[in-house]
Amino acid sequence: MTAPHVPSELRTPRLLLRAPRPGDAGAVHAAVHASLPELRPWMVWAQEPLDLPGTAENLRGAAERYAAREELRLLVWTPDGRELIGSSGFHALDWRVPKGEIGYWIATPHTGHGHAQEVAGALTTFGLDTLGLRRIEIRCDSANARSARIPRALGYALDATLRHNAVAADDPAQLRDTLVFSVTR
Repeated sequence: MTAPHVPSELRTPRLLLRAPRPGDAGAVHAAVHASLPELRPWMVWAQEPLDLPGTAENLRGAAERYAAREELRLLVWTPDGRELIGSSGFHALDWRVPKGEIGYWIATPHTGHGHAQEVAGALTTFGLDTLGLRRIEIRCDSANARSARIPRALGYALDATLRHNAVAADDPAQLRDTLVFSVTR
């Protein structure tokens, strides 16, 4: 299967999901840095966050990969596009199957409002119905109970617990288990 046309933005009832642009660097940089205490236990990239120029370069690369349909990172905004809520999207895309993995993080001021579940639910529907994906995964550290609630609430099946397959994002001396959830069509 070849990668289908993918719109540069999607909307949910409360959110705007939009492909990244280098001009988003200030908002992304600020949201990441304000959320580091909550991100560091789970995200390897949060251990040494990028500076502003590095964030702009990262977003340029993400925009290029989006255009090439290699990775579909989406920034999550308020409906008017003025305030960044977080980031999500499809990673580990394999158009031969076709399959992808949904990842997400929500900026600290916006956690606890159901945004991650709303985004993951919208991307699940979009992935299955529009992109034609046959398998979508959500993976998380087994200790990340908040993240693990999302695929369960969306009807994903727990395929596996991969024991000692990763190290803790904030402590490479600690082994962690990874939960692998999936939905298939």
